[in-house]
Amino acid sequence: MSGPCKYLALCQASDVAPGKVIKVEKEGLTLAVFNIDGEFFVTDDACTHGPGSLSEGEVDGDLVECDFHNGAFNIRTGEAVVAPCMIPIKTYKTLQEAGAISIEA
Repeated sequence: MSGPCKYLALCQASDVAPGKVIKVEKEGLTLAVFNIDGEFFVTDDACTHGPGSLSEGEVDGDLVECDFHNGAFNIRTGEAVVAPCMIPIKTYKTLQEAGAISIEA
């Protein structure tokens, strides 16, 4: 049997405006924290196609467009949805509690 889940605190919910994304660097991870209509999602920040940073991309609904080659990913699932991006981005189980955003570590 595994022990209780551990969570890594990333930021305050108030740090991420609705429809926006911020970059958070914690414990060797570089992450993008998204706010979609008050629901929070966390993915790796690095685009899987090139040196783009998803936290610098454009958020449109539940898609983020990479600023490097304009490929796009589904923020909720990590799925690559617009070429040239083909490899999904990693997503993290996210917890919002007492105004803080954390991921399962």
